[in-house]
Amino acid sequence: MRAVRIHAYGGPSVIHVDEIPVPVPRPNEVLVRTAATSFNPSEVGLRMGLLRGMFDLPLPHTLGWDLAGTVEATGERLVGHVDGGAAAQYVAADRSLLVAAPTTVPLEQAAALPVAGLTAWQAVFDHGRVRPGERVLVNGAGGGIGGFAVQLARHAGAQVVATASGRSAAKVRSLGAGEVLDYTSAPLDALLSAPVDVLLHLAPAPVPAGVLRPGGRLVSATTPGPDHFVMRNDPGQLAALVELVDTGVVSLDISDTVDFDGVAAVHRAAEAGEVRGKVLIVPELG
Repeated sequence: MRAVRIHAYGGPSVIHVDEIPVPVPRPNEVLVRTAATSFNPSEVGLRMGLLRGMFDLPLPHTLGWDLAGTVEATGERLVGHVDGGAAAQYVAADRSLLVAAPTTVPLEQAAALPVAGLTAWQAVFDHGRVRPGERVLVNGAGGGIGGFAVQLARHAGAQVVATASGRSAAKVRSLGAGEVLDYTSAPLDALLSAPVDVLLHLAPAPVPAGVLRPGGRLVSATTPGPDHFVMRNDPGQLAALVELVDTGVVSLDISDTVDFDGVAAVHRAAEAGEVRGKVLIVPELG
């Protein structure tokens, strides 16, 4: 089978599409035929070797944390977060980490959901503890996590203010942001009409100053510090996200689809700041 792998840490050129054996599932695993995985910006750091303190990976390593596909033995359509290896035609995955895929969208689109959706869910509900009527600033709303965070904060009853560049502003507003600030035009504290109750910091940049009211809550998924968190794999929360997709509360902001041969180009685009929303990665286009 074909798989997208890195044999060494470095730039996008270390990404190769290899022919490797189809994995043999262990007793707790199922063999999944991959419909799609998706790109997550943190994989750039993984590829560069910046996450070696967090992930101890033997090389070569198959990329891909998001998995949407069909169980070979049963035909079940499942989605989940796996510990790498999803950018392959087949994946042996722990069945307990997978949940039923949404029924209202094509199966490959479900691959946009696990990592970005779970990160947004935990930022909004677990750490941000967003309540109805609060003003919430989603900093980095044009990214994959940010798009989900806008929708979930709105679902929680918050008044959502979001930062986005000009190319993402219309999409972010359509996801539920009542106010969209162009962070390229001025400092955020100058753009805000009033301080916010909750700051969800999802941008790969320093935490903005002067935007939180006294006693407000800061949650960061990107900048290390006492308010930073790392997403945990939670199939129960993923199942709740699937339900929100199927009921129309949450939509999937997919900006592009590439095949395995296009993964290195996606990494180059991400390094140049040119990736918006979620990019799906499928074994082959068409």
